[in-house]
Amino acid sequence: MRNHILAAAAAVAMTGGATAAPAPEDPAKQTSWGLYLTAEEAYEMETSRPDEVLFVDVREPIEIMFTGFTDVVDVNVPFLLVDPSRMHDTKPVLAMERNPGFSDEILAALETHGLDRSAPVILMCRSGGSRGAPSAATLEGLGLEQVYVVVDGFEGTTATDTPNGPRRVVDGWKNSGLPWGYEINPDKIHLRSFD
Repeated sequence: MRNHILAAAAAVAMTGGATAAPAPEDPAKQTSWGLYLTAEEAYEMETSRPDEVLFVDVREPIEIMFTGFTDVVDVNVPFLLVDPSRMHDTKPVLAMERNPGFSDEILAALETHGLDRSAPVILMCRSGGSRGAPSAATLEGLGLEQVYVVVDGFEGTTATDTPNGPRRVVDGWKNSGLPWGYEINPDKIHLRSFD
């Protein structure tokens, strides 16, 4: 834990202190690293230091296909994978399971990009909530020094007061004027076979 605190202090110093997003109020969205970025800050960190940072989209590739993608990320390593053989226990959607290779795939991506475990790793999910901190927690104990979570995610926060009902139209990558589209880079997306 002490190493994470020292790494967090060093990371804040490297980003100028003013560019780090505050910790989420919900403890379930916090990490032991205590490193958080908005989508705009993640874009700035990745584009200003592209050879020093690993930017990871942790969303399921099927989700990316329908909600959009940014080629600014270095790699897609899903934290949860769709199980097309069964439905979710309590929701009218397909079930999702933890990606058993998540940690190994992150370490492999660092190596592929010529980075070591001291490099900043940025994790971005859909909203910054249910997969951001849990995916970071999976990486604890691997010697990674700087793991950031994008607090507003790719699609942003849900606004409940829109004329057409709740919509993700507040903050996030898509709503911040950052580059994105529906075309997926095949060299960056997580591919797998279905049995």
